[in-house]
Amino acid sequence: MAHEYGTLAALKEKLSIEADDTSRDTLLTSALASAAQGIDNATGRRFWLDDVPVQRVYRPAGRVVCEADGELLLVDDIGDLTGLVVETGRGATWSAVTGYETQPDNALADGKPITGLLSVNGTWGITTGRVRVTARFGWPTVPDDITEAALIQASRLYKRKDSPEGIIGSAEWGVRNLSRRDPDVWALIEPYILPGFG
Repeated sequence: MAHEYGTLAALKEKLSIEADDTSRDTLLTSALASAAQGIDNATGRRFWLDDVPVQRVYRPAGRVVCEADGELLLVDDIGDLTGLVVETGRGATWSAVTGYETQPDNALADGKPITGLLSVNGTWGITTGRVRVTARFGWPTVPDDITEAALIQASRLYKRKDSPEGIIGSAEWGVRNLSRRDPDVWALIEPYILPGFG
């Protein structure tokens, strides 16, 4: 199932296509889906929220950061606390964990995801086990910057059908090659890139 970051109506408006013109909807929808996937790939994260809580298992090695007030386990973006369960163990044996805090403070209130679980004044204390997190992963809402970047990129992908060799031309500017990366899209998504991506 595709998770687009912009609507078909918004893309049509950006391209000056009449709302009731459905002749290009397949191409436009494909461009929206590809733009969203490209943003996910470039940033190393996704901005849509799981409909229901799902489980992910983490190996703590390389994911724990020592903080002044405990150990912080880095997790994938969590966009909603509904159904959040944290357990340690492995295989068929898991034990519920309590006494942790979500980080950063006020993340969800600020429209940002939770990215870590802090074991307050303690350690995750796991050498060979795992941490299993059940949560709604993703972002609370899609940031406006991501929506705009997706619409710009989808517009570019849609117009690409007219420049299959990567060359565009106009009476005003002449013939030129398309740049590899749209600078406006990149400026919009760059603050959201996880370290190690991009």
